[in-house]
Parts: sequence; structure tokens; C-alpha cells
Amino acid sequence: MFTETGFMEESMFHKTPGLAVVVVAFLILGLGGLDGCVAQSDYLRKQAEADALNRDRAALTAQNSDFKAQIEKLTAATEGLIADKDRLIVDTERLEKERTDLDARLNRITEETSRTIEELRNRNIELEGDKQMLAESISLLKKTKEVEVRTVSKTYEDLLSEMKGEIAQGQIAITELQGKLTVDVVDKILFDSGQTEIRPEGLDVLKRVVEILITVTDKVIRVEGHTDSIPIAGALAKRYPTNWELSAARALNVTRYLEKEGIDPTLLSAVAFGEHQPIAENDTPEGRAKNRRIAIILLPKE
Repeated sequence: MFTETGFMEESMFHKTPGLAVVVVAFLILGLGGLDGCVAQSDYLRKQAEADALNRDRAALTAQNSDFKAQIEKLTAATEGLIADKDRLIVDTERLEKERTDLDARLNRITEETSRTIEELRNRNIELEGDKQMLAESISLLKKTKEVEVRTVSKTYEDLLSEMKGEIAQGQIAITELQGKLTVDVVDKILFDSGQTEIRPEGLDVLKRVVEILITVTDKVIRVEGHTDSIPIAGALAKRYPTNWELSAARALNVTRYLEKEGIDPTLLSAVAFGEHQPIAENDTPEGRAKNRRIAIILLPKE
């Protein structure tokens, strides 16, 4: 039988040898079964641990793949940024060169502009001086012209006063325009018809004109001969083939008389116009009479 320690009493094995065998066998079988239970429990635990490790490894593998994809994206982005950086460096260098060139060009333009401004300032000073000189010259010229105008105007007034009788009769016309004074004397006072010698009455008229003109020394005196449009005919044509010759002979005779009476010959000239500068129509006797004339003209010296 079993003792308090759980083992059978040794006497029982002696008494019943078969029973001992059975007990031993039972114990062996019991212990073997116990070992089997322990091994199966460890296996299941290990299997569970392995499954968990596999799941963890699969999760880590998936995470590793994600990390690799992210790394590839970051690498590509980094390469793009590096490329952008390189382009920016190139662009920056180009822009810096352009800025340097623009600065140099701006400096050249500034220097040229400064020189131009200085030249213009100097030129303006010169022009101001020229302007002042011109103003002074104009002022002097105006004063001179005023003196000349007053002189001519006095001559004009003197002639009007001296010749007022002839003017009233229409034998003389005196005009003054822009410094040009003209004394038109109809030919019948000076010449007989078809003649070039001055009549005594004409000499008297010219003498009175000379008394006024002899005081004029700053003008030139031009004597013009004019005729009507009637052609020269008869015996007179042998001496004066056309009105050119007739007007020229009359102008020369008047010019010689003015010289004889004391007019400076360097101021005198004679011009023949024939019928080519009429002052009236040649269709009427009155008009032709006006065109047959001697014009004594006072002009400014050139």
C-alpha cells in the first residue's frame, strides 16, 4: 500500500512481485504522458511566438518597402532640387554678368550725358553771349534804320512840299514804301514828243529835285526810263529802233544832268525798261501818258 509519502510500501513489492511490475509500468507510462503534455504546450507557445514574429516581420517588411519608396521619392526630389540649384546658380551668374554689363553701360551713358550736359551748358553760355551780341546788333540796326527812315521820310516830306504844285497837276507822283522812295515824272514835262533832250521846263523841275536829293548821301539813286507800248515809227525809228533805245537815251540824259548838278556819280545808275513795266493800262491815252515817265528812285545801299 502507499505510504504517507505517496509511495507504496516496499513490503508490498516483496509480497506481490507482479504488482510491482504493474506499478512500475504505470509510473513509467504516467511520467511519459506528462512529458508529452509539456512538449506539446511548449510547441504551441513557440508556434504562437513564431506566428507573431512572422506577422511582425511581414509588417516590418511592408514598412521597409514604404520607407524605400519614400526614400526613392526623397532622392528624386533631392536630385530635382540639386538640378534647380544648379540652374539657379547658372541664372544667377548670368544675371550678375548682365547687371555688371548694365552697370558699365549706365556708367558710360552717365559720363556721356554729363559731358553732353556740360557741352550744352557751355554752348548755352556761348549762345547767350551771341544772343546778347545779336540783340545789341539788332538794336543798333534798328537805330540805324530809324535814322535812315527819318532821313528818307524827311526827303519824302521835302519833295512833297517842293513839288506840291506838280503833284496837284498830276505831273509828278511821289511814293515811299519800305525805304524805297520813288519820284515819277511824266515825260511831257521833261521831253518833247519823240525827243530825248530835256526841255527847259523839265530842267527847272529837275533842278528843284536835285536841291533836295543832293543832301542824301547814304542812298543810291536809280534813274529808270519807261515808255508806253506804241512801237517807234517813222524817221524816229532810224535813231531809236525800239522803245528800249528811247527809254535808255532819256534815262541817261536825266542821269547826266543829275551828275552835272552835283549828285555823286557813284550813287547814280540809269536803267531802261521800255514798255515792259507799265503802271497803267495802255488801252487809253490817259493810261499811255502815265506809262511814259522817268522814275527817280532812292534805294538803300547794299
